[in-house]
Amino acid sequence: MTVAAVIVAGGSGLRAGGERPKQYQLIGGRPVIWWTCRAFLEHPAVSHVQAVIGEGHEAMFAAATEGLDLILPVIGGQTRQESCRIGIEAVARHEPSKVLIHDAARPFVSASLIEEVIGWLDRFQAVVPGMPVAETLKFAPGGIVSRTVDRSSIWAAQTPQGFHYAEILAAYRKAEAERTQGLTDDASVAEHAGIEISMIPGQIENRKLTTADDIVIADRDMMGRQLQNLPDIRVGQGIDIHPFEPGEFVTLCGVNIPYAQRLKGHSDADAALHALTDAILGTIGEGDIGTHFPPSDPQWKGAASRIFLAKAMELLEARRGLIANIDITILAEAPKIAPHVAAMKACLSPLLHLDPSRIAIKATTMEKLGAIGRKEGIMAFATVTVRLP
Repeated sequence: MTVAAVIVAGGSGLRAGGERPKQYQLIGGRPVIWWTCRAFLEHPAVSHVQAVIGEGHEAMFAAATEGLDLILPVIGGQTRQESCRIGIEAVARHEPSKVLIHDAARPFVSASLIEEVIGWLDRFQAVVPGMPVAETLKFAPGGIVSRTVDRSSIWAAQTPQGFHYAEILAAYRKAEAERTQGLTDDASVAEHAGIEISMIPGQIENRKLTTADDIVIADRDMMGRQLQNLPDIRVGQGIDIHPFEPGEFVTLCGVNIPYAQRLKGHSDADAALHALTDAILGTIGEGDIGTHFPPSDPQWKGAASRIFLAKAMELLEARRGLIANIDITILAEAPKIAPHVAAMKACLSPLLHLDPSRIAIKATTMEKLGAIGRKEGIMAFATVTVRLP
């Protein structure tokens, strides 16, 4: 008996605002879809996890799910109904006996709910978790109340919705052959095919993220869940300085800033990332950049400093650590840093698995005092707070 999970992530998520679909926005330092996929990947009863994504979302999906052992996604259709059918067809090669279909925008799905849906499929062909409606319902066409709706048998459906694989595949193919459209969830497709569906209690935290407020609340909730299990608070600091040499741009926090000079160093001489890397290493007692990437080693000549930062993050995550916030101060008479702060935060956020609101980048001059004041180089300071088990 094998169980496949289809994660539906093809929507545009416009109501959530932002520059990208809601399933790729950050909550708790990771994209929404990362949390969703991980919940199914880590469940011992689920053998395959198949994501269905929107056309043109391939690069976003690859970046958002980096580090997860997922099979290649498939491209969905114009509607949720079509995307689900494509996802169900895609797992046929794995010959599952059961399939769970889940919205990518429900990242708080629990292992216990997944287990419950799978278990109920031993008794029914289809299982849908949901919440009984508690509010009084009014039927109000045109905004005028016509009548009160009996809520005693009304449920709000959630996902994952579970099915015997052969039956739901046949149901989707039937709907496609009949050109039946407008079936808004998988249970509707099963209903249309005459499949008996069992309704079971869902979980209130298994909410679907829809609006910008939902994303903000989910970010706070997910970060809180992580921090409550990480009581060991540590602070690290890092300092770095590099002189100027002739060039065309200065690299700071991974961003190239046009300037008549560049910073001199064995790597790309990103003083801000070097200070940040040392600060992270300091929180776990792992030495400094030179310990892991000796400047005498020719393989690091001209290397991007994000490689050094990635190593520090790897060591921190191996300790199951989490960054709570970072604070970087850049001392430079020139070039101007402030216009590039937003780009710097955008660059650091995915590297640190940290929401931009937890990243502070400030710049100040030396009032023409000392080597920095004479425009001979740039110095950076970084302070990092991490949480460990």
